[in-house]
Amino acid sequence: MPSSFINCISSRNDIHELQAFKSDKSAFIFLISYTATSTIPGLTVAGANPDLIKYTPPADAEYIHYGECKSVRVIPATPDGKPTPAIITKTALDISSIPIYVVDSGSEIKPKLPYVSINSPAGKNILDEPGLDYHKTVENYEMGKMLGKQMSKVNDTIILGESVPGGTTTALGVMQAMGVNAFNKVGSSMPDNPHLLKNKLIELALVRSGLKTGDCSNDPFKAISNLGDPMMPTAAGIADGVISNGKKVILAGGTQMCCIMKIMKSLDIDLKHNVCLGTTSYLYNDEKSDLIGLLDQIDQDVAVFHIDLALHKSTKMGLRAYAEGFVKEGAGAGGTAIAAFLNNEDLTQDYFLKNLEDNYLRTIEEPRPISLNKKSE
Repeated sequence: MPSSFINCISSRNDIHELQAFKSDKSAFIFLISYTATSTIPGLTVAGANPDLIKYTPPADAEYIHYGECKSVRVIPATPDGKPTPAIITKTALDISSIPIYVVDSGSEIKPKLPYVSINSPAGKNILDEPGLDYHKTVENYEMGKMLGKQMSKVNDTIILGESVPGGTTTALGVMQAMGVNAFNKVGSSMPDNPHLLKNKLIELALVRSGLKTGDCSNDPFKAISNLGDPMMPTAAGIADGVISNGKKVILAGGTQMCCIMKIMKSLDIDLKHNVCLGTTSYLYNDEKSDLIGLLDQIDQDVAVFHIDLALHKSTKMGLRAYAEGFVKEGAGAGGTAIAAFLNNEDLTQDYFLKNLEDNYLRTIEEPRPISLNKKSE
């Protein structure tokens, strides 16, 4: 076990808990979704400009599959060129041969690859109206549960990741509605986390919905419908289906996966020993958010693992930026990287970093031109 750069934070603080999630029958389920909340200026940099935000989820999925994007000409990145965390996810999945299954849970733009659709609409701007119809929220959960049960028939460990621009803000809203004090604790892809903007937005959205903090502590679907996004009920449903079959779930991410954990907890899903959270050290050590402060309010028995990928040593400026507070996590990066090391005992930090830099060179520094008007051959 590479305990020197994968660390465990739980009431037992035991890195060996991770062994329970090791399996040569692992799969990565990548949920892509959209919330119009992401269009609020200053909320996210998930896309080089506002018009590209809705393309980020499908482009992340395409990049992991192809090493390039089909829906847009460029790899998803921050305005100044920090690459999507999907580059870490792709590297991890390629090294470990873990398969990826893309699930469309309300993406505005559909990816140009095979995917599973649960027929969900995209999320609306929670500042103006409920993010998702209540009945559709419940339906997303049921569809997810069905998918989780089927996937866990052939897999022992399911890694759940997501790409939802603006998703930390909707996560903040749902957690507040469910009684978690999440103000000033959620993460951000930006080094200067816009907490004041997010807090104000959620305060206004709570007023708009007629809710107060804690009103939905026993009704997660009401919280999601009013303040969330379409990914949330689907992810919770998938995890429920997997656990009901006696299998394991790695929640790959940070703030948004804390929200999923809270939803599962409120539905009396047994988390202990069945679920862990896997993230990057860059998010865990982020001084502008408080991952543990969130988890302490949700379930202190769920193990949290964070991985240091030594990106501070990278020769690539865009990768070093992760260690400097940019991007930090997303697209399942931390959880898939942890699974790669868990399932490959001989894998080293240096080898992973070399492969990551090779992907960076190929797709960021020397990208192959992509035509959006290419005719089928």
